[in-house]
Amino acid sequence: METQKTPGASHSDLTVGLFIIGDEILSGKREDRHFAKAREILAARGLALSWAQYLGDDRARCVRAMRDSLATQDLVFSCGGIGATPDDHTRQAVAEALGLPLVLHPEAERQIALRCQETQQPLTPERLRMGEFPQGAQVVPNPYNRIPGFSVGTHFFLPGFPVMAWPMMEWVLDTHYTAFFRKVAERDQSMTVKGLFEASVTPLLEALTRNYPALKIYSLPSAPVPGAPQAQRFLELGVKAVGALADSEEGEAVLAKAYADLRSGVIDLGGALVQENQTSR
Repeated sequence: METQKTPGASHSDLTVGLFIIGDEILSGKREDRHFAKAREILAARGLALSWAQYLGDDRARCVRAMRDSLATQDLVFSCGGIGATPDDHTRQAVAEALGLPLVLHPEAERQIALRCQETQQPLTPERLRMGEFPQGAQVVPNPYNRIPGFSVGTHFFLPGFPVMAWPMMEWVLDTHYTAFFRKVAERDQSMTVKGLFEASVTPLLEALTRNYPALKIYSLPSAPVPGAPQAQRFLELGVKAVGALADSEEGEAVLAKAYADLRSGVIDLGGALVQENQTSR
């Protein structure tokens, strides 16, 4: 089975994206499970998702999304749409985005033929179509039924079936990206505050963003229940370090200092701390 070197392996951090493709997800006929599982698989290796996008079975829209994504060095997983039925567009969209033809990959052809032998099914042109990838693509092995996915650079295109996609995603990471694995993907310190409006803490959050540009500063307000007293209005305020910064002593120290500044600022504004949390994953 072919493997490939990972472009951009010298970067200290890894930007990871996820495409989830299929009208069945958008229509509600199938419930998406890839987003949550991808986060779990990445977190087990000290990695985190940077972005995710849902796409329907619209060829032109998929081409535009793939063209933009393929122009980056992000590690991208795409789940769905690589079959051979008329509503599957991912293989064709990637080829069009790259300006390359679809060609039958020799290893994909071999694996599909083996699968047909195992299941005593004829090796038809329709089945072989599942092995037609953009010219120059590499195969991603499928331990479930041999029908492979494919990769182009740092983009990996997997089936929509979780039983296939998830082990394939793990194989990609464990084969090509171990240099990026960390003990911790994210450190987060937050507080739940009552007695403040979000607008009143915005200047404080803006100051923290300027003072700690490597951190993520956030506010998550809760909508008050109609008729409830003012005291039941809550804000979750926090600071977060991700990637290499989260997995370093320096990052831990910077996070602690930023949180201390946030905490003292909230108290100075008259906010009441209800709960404080510290998490890492």
